[in-house]
Amino acid sequence: MSELPFAENPAAEVPTADAPPVAPRADADSSAIPRHVAVVMDGNGRWARQRYMPRFFGHKQGVDTLVRAIDAFNARGVRYLTVFAFSSENWKRPTEEVSGLMSLVLVAVSKYLDKMAADGVRIRIVGDRSTVSDKLRRAWDHAEQLTKDNDRITLAVAFNYGGRWDVVQACRRAVADGVAPESVDEQWLSRHMALSFAPDPDLFIRTGGEMRMSNFLLWQAAYSELFFTECLWPDFGEAEIDAALAAFAQRDRRFGGIHPQPTVPEDS
Repeated sequence: MSELPFAENPAAEVPTADAPPVAPRADADSSAIPRHVAVVMDGNGRWARQRYMPRFFGHKQGVDTLVRAIDAFNARGVRYLTVFAFSSENWKRPTEEVSGLMSLVLVAVSKYLDKMAADGVRIRIVGDRSTVSDKLRRAWDHAEQLTKDNDRITLAVAFNYGGRWDVVQACRRAVADGVAPESVDEQWLSRHMALSFAPDPDLFIRTGGEMRMSNFLLWQAAYSELFFTECLWPDFGEAEIDAALAAFAQRDRRFGGIHPQPTVPEDS
C-alpha cells in the first residue's frame, strides 16, 4: 500500500483514540454511520523504518491491515470503502519499490480474494489501467467479476488514480461524445467520474499525521468530513476506526445551508 496524503482542517480538531467508541452496528442508513468512507493509507514506510525493516515490509503489513479494516467497517454498517492504494504520482518512486508494490497486489488478490468474496465484499478498481501490466489487469478483472453480485460492502481500490486525472478523463469523454457545452453540468460530470457507482464519501480519513488531500477524490470529497490521525496505517485498528466514526457522529453536516432556527415568541 502506498503512503498518500490528505486535506484541510486544524490539527486541534483531530480526535484522539480516547474518543468514545462506536458500537458495532448493521444499520447502514443511520445518519450516525457514514455510508461511504474514503481512506488515505499513509505511514507504511515509516512503520517499517521504525522497525529497521525495508519499506516493502510496511506495505505488506498495510495489506493485512486493510483486510482487517474492511471487516471492521463492514461490521459497523459502512456500505462503501474507498482506499488510495497507488497514486498517479507514485510512479516517481524507486523502480524497485514500484515493482514490489505491483507484485504485492497480485499476491494480495491471490491470498485474500476468496475470503472477501465469501464475506460479501464487492471489489471495484478505479484509476487509469492503461499503464499497468496485462497480468495485473487480468487479476483485477477476475476480482471484479467474481464479486460483482456481492452487496454487503463495496471496496473501491484507487490504483494509478489521481483526482485531477479523474476530472480530465470525464471532460475528455464529453468532448469525444460531442456533448454540447450547456449539457455539461455537475450531474453529468458526476455520472462520468471513476467513482460514479458510489455516493460521495461522507467521511475522509487520513492516517500518518499529514493533513493534505494529495490529489485524491478532489471532486467527490467536496463535503466530506475530514479526520486525521497520527496513527501509521499498519497500526490502524478497531480502536482508531471507532474513534473516527465517533468523531463523524458528532459533526454538524449542513452542506452549505443552515439548520432552522427556533422561533422567538413575540412579547404580548
